Amino acid sequence: MTAAAGLGAVGLTAALLVDAAAATVTAVAGVVAGLIAAVSLLVAAVRVAPGWRHQSSAWRWLASGTAAWLAGVGVRPLAEGTPFMLTFADVLLIAGGVLLAIGCGRTARRRAYGRSLLQYATSAYISAASLFTIGWVVLLAPLYARSDEPSTLAAPVVCLLATCAVAPAALASRSAGRRVGLAALAVLATVTVQELATAMARVTVGGALPPAAGLVAPIAYLLLAAAPWASRARTRPVRAPSSAIVEGAPLVLAAVATVVLLVRVITQGPDRPVAVLPFVVGSVVVVLLAKVFVLAVETASMRGSLDSSERRLIHLAESAGDMVLVCDTDGVMREMGAGVEALYGYQPRDLIGRSIFDYVHSEDAPGVQAALRSLTTEEEPPLERQSACRVACRVRAADGTWRPAESVAARHPSEGEDLVLISTRDVSDQVALRNQVAHLTFHDGVTGLPNRAYFEERTREVLARRGGGTTAVVFIDLDGFTGVNDSVGHAGGDYLLSQAARRLRAAVHSDDTLARWGGDEFAVLLESGGSGPSTGSGTADAQSAIDLAERLVRAVSSEPFRVADRDIALTASVGVAFAEDGVPAGDLIRNSDVATTRAKELGGRRVEVFAAHMHADVVRRLELAADLQRALLAGQFAIEYQPVVDLATSRVTAVEALVRWWRGSTLVPPHQFLGAAEDTGLIVPLSEWILREACREVAAWRASSWDIGLSLNLSSRQITAPRFVETVEAALAESGLPASALTLEVIEEMLVEDADEIISRLSELRALGVRLAIDDFGTGYASLAFLRQLPVDMIKIDPSFVSGLGRDETLTLLTRTIVRLGHDLGLIVVAEGIERPEQLELLREMGCTRGQGYLVARPMAARGVDSLMRTSLSPLQETA
Repeated sequence: MTAAAGLGAVGLTAALLVDAAAATVTAVAGVVAGLIAAVSLLVAAVRVAPGWRHQSSAWRWLASGTAAWLAGVGVRPLAEGTPFMLTFADVLLIAGGVLLAIGCGRTARRRAYGRSLLQYATSAYISAASLFTIGWVVLLAPLYARSDEPSTLAAPVVCLLATCAVAPAALASRSAGRRVGLAALAVLATVTVQELATAMARVTVGGALPPAAGLVAPIAYLLLAAAPWASRARTRPVRAPSSAIVEGAPLVLAAVATVVLLVRVITQGPDRPVAVLPFVVGSVVVVLLAKVFVLAVETASMRGSLDSSERRLIHLAESAGDMVLVCDTDGVMREMGAGVEALYGYQPRDLIGRSIFDYVHSEDAPGVQAALRSLTTEEEPPLERQSACRVACRVRAADGTWRPAESVAARHPSEGEDLVLISTRDVSDQVALRNQVAHLTFHDGVTGLPNRAYFEERTREVLARRGGGTTAVVFIDLDGFTGVNDSVGHAGGDYLLSQAARRLRAAVHSDDTLARWGGDEFAVLLESGGSGPSTGSGTADAQSAIDLAERLVRAVSSEPFRVADRDIALTASVGVAFAEDGVPAGDLIRNSDVATTRAKELGGRRVEVFAAHMHADVVRRLELAADLQRALLAGQFAIEYQPVVDLATSRVTAVEALVRWWRGSTLVPPHQFLGAAEDTGLIVPLSEWILREACREVAAWRASSWDIGLSLNLSSRQITAPRFVETVEAALAESGLPASALTLEVIEEMLVEDADEIISRLSELRALGVRLAIDDFGTGYASLAFLRQLPVDMIKIDPSFVSGLGRDETLTLLTRTIVRLGHDLGLIVVAEGIERPEQLELLREMGCTRGQGYLVARPMAARGVDSLMRTSLSPLQETA
């Protein structure tokens, strides 16, 4: 016996040691997991992403709760055996549970489903009391019945209340931090269970927590440590449980607790431990009654608010000028607001019992009936029925007029039958305004004619239904209108356009469409079918369209327009394009515009009929302009120099820079691209490049002791470009070329167009020291006049004069006169286009000092000029 007792004591001691070791391991695991969770939460709160700053505060609360819980666990061994029911360790554990609950609630960012604080409190208390009742009856009652020293339940009860308080918010949360909230809720639940198990162990003789139970809380804390980082990596939307589940959970728990309590009372009778439950059960009943009372008060308040809102709505609608009525599904009016008298002139009592369809336009009645059926149909469930709809109709007023109205119909809450509440507003002013806006949208405000948008749409419609016959578009462009605004102002220009519109309208048949296309352009759509305007029907054939175009020209130019007490004479350029099968409206209009442009290019006051080559020319010019821009960027241009020599000594005195375009290995002639460059404005950057390169090259020759000058041709667009003078000055400064070595050439026609501005720019260049020359002298009609206004250094005889030397006595005489005039004025005279020896001899005999041409030297690259300078033009001397 002694040996057996010894062995039993040893076994008991070993079991106690194993339990103590297991308890130590689980305690250490809990502390480590808690520390990891606290550190993880604090780090996540500090390193939070910009979109997660709202979660930073919640994570700090959770970290504080975890720290408080760890402190309570650490102090608990020291507090064991104290005579107090509630130890300092229990206070720390309770504080930790409360802090965890606050952090868990803040992760939701708002109360679940918008419930009030009272609803939260009652639901939380019912849930906690129900769970406590179940736990007491099933677990605690037997233990406390056998215990002489009851243990405090403060910590598990507070944690249970905290868990039930934040569970609805955490479960119903749709925020990005929902995972952290659920992990915190799991920690609260495990802490509550663990504290309950600890309390049970205290009242059990030799009781201790099972090792597995001690590992539940560490696992929950580890999940809480990982939750912030997992939540930040989440991208998919969060789905929350149904509100019915969250709202119904307290009632389900209360029902389960009631069943458990009844089973216990029926099977075992009301023993002493169970007798302590009347307070809990009674408080739950009181809370439920309070909740029912609050719901009843809220329901009554909502019904009163609904009635008050309905009255305010009707009053507000009538104050805003609306008419409000209530009718049944058949349209019979049951109630009528007082606003009907002011709106439509009826007395409300006269309309009660009448059908609304007696006052709705017959064409609009089916739509109103469909709207009423959609609100009261029985084919769909009540929750899926349409609650309101908008109806537009015409209502007959007491004076018999039909007025457009907009109505909003909604189901009207009533008992026993389906009624509809209709609010109607008279929108006559809005409809009139919409019609006016529509008119302004498709009509020109100056002339009152249809505008471009209307004309395009009308052309599409006519071509879509076009059968036989001829359809044409005629474009009219007023020649010289640009100067009207400058002379009489824009108001005067608009008045002139209105006069032109009246003249054109008188010349166009009423079946055709006349529109203002924009600016000073008008367009006419001649629809197919009929024998022409002259016969009183739509336009018939091509000749009728051309005849109309000629009438339009005569209508504009027949007599001057009277504007601002002055007569303004204008002409018109007209283009005609005929529709062909498969040609869209946009192309037909474009073709007419192209023909008009062609008419203006040919001098105006004429009619041009579109031909395919016109569009091809336009496309070719556009493509050429695009190629020019690419060539300028790609550096496809080169410069050749044609020498200018002293005819007496055969010495090269200057070179004229000529641009060449090499498109790959193909040379594009200058006359094919210089016009397009001028039209598109690319001549400005191209000329600047030529100026810089030529100045640099000639400056390098002059640095080699070759006394040589540079001549460049200028375009009008280049001269009038901003900062042109500054560009020339910068090119001279960069290259080091003296200003006196540069001669800029202009043709006579440039001095006629924008004469004041061009002469001003050329005078500024002359002030820099740059020399000026008039190219192609003798072909213009203002040469002598501008020689007096502009300080010119040189005149260049046009090649057409030089070509007739020795063959045409008149041209020879004119050439001799120009040379003598140049000498008398002290100008240098240069003859261009010298190709035959007899021309050279005659020019020398006339006293012409300088010349250039194929006989002298052809245009050549820079290295060719080098070679020519080194040979000193010996071939020319021999030829001479």
